[in-house]
Amino acid sequence: MKTVKISLNSIDKVKSFVNDITKFDYDFDLVSGRYVIDAKSIMGIFSLDLSKPIDLNIHADENMDEILTMLKPYLCE
Repeated sequence: MKTVKISLNSIDKVKSFVNDITKFDYDFDLVSGRYVIDAKSIMGIFSLDLSKPIDLNIHADENMDEILTMLKPYLCE
């Protein structure tokens, strides 16, 4: 598992993020405080505080480079 910080500060960003990660057959969890949400759930994402960066847990053993490349627009520096 790998954890990265992402920013989803607009509705369009959330929609494109969910579309991008659903192409992968791995589990993705968003962690905000004590809440853990399935990152493929648009409704779940909108229940989080999107004003600050969120931790994304990637449960993948392979294709990590491909996943991280796809996540580039959402990653926090």
